[in-house]
Amino acid sequence: MYVRDAKNREEVWLLDHIEAMSLDGQAFRSRDYVIAIDEESNAKAGFGRYRVHTTDDGEVCELTSIGVLDGWRGQGVGAHVIERLVTTAGAQGFDLVYALADQPNYLTQFGFEAIERDRLPEVLRKRLDEKRETTTPDAIPLRLQVERFRMPEELRERFKVAAERSEPEPEESPEDFGIDSETATYKYDTGG
Repeated sequence: MYVRDAKNREEVWLLDHIEAMSLDGQAFRSRDYVIAIDEESNAKAGFGRYRVHTTDDGEVCELTSIGVLDGWRGQGVGAHVIERLVTTAGAQGFDLVYALADQPNYLTQFGFEAIERDRLPEVLRKRLDEKRETTTPDAIPLRLQVERFRMPEELRERFKVAAERSEPEPEESPEDFGIDSETATYKYDTGG
């Protein structure tokens, strides 16, 4: 399992999953995303976005649209996507990164801290209001000093052995095909 930059050809896949997970796809650019890949099956397991907002006062980095596919949850995939995004932000010269999320406890395990709306840069105050009105009504602003990022060891270990968990196929019943099993006759009964 590893995390790499998204490729242009993965735009449709990203957009489909962003929509399916009701994540924020505003100002979409595939080059802002990273994707977690299973090296054995080449299956995509999760993704996230590193978004830079340019303002009159400089640039602000936001981590957003972080998603993990159902069969991969609970295995450290999201943690490693976040780690890659934070590493990228640090390499680009950002000391602080922000997130506007409705699952703050997930992010606090990495060193993020919840902050008041008024402590956000102006561009992110507007983003917070937009997200609360559209995709994430319970969004809370969080901030991380890049050098304080920490990866819980258990998530690092889970990621090393991550494997897609498939849900068993549900049993099909006659009702699934519009057949009323109480009044239906046998398949080859010609009624006569």
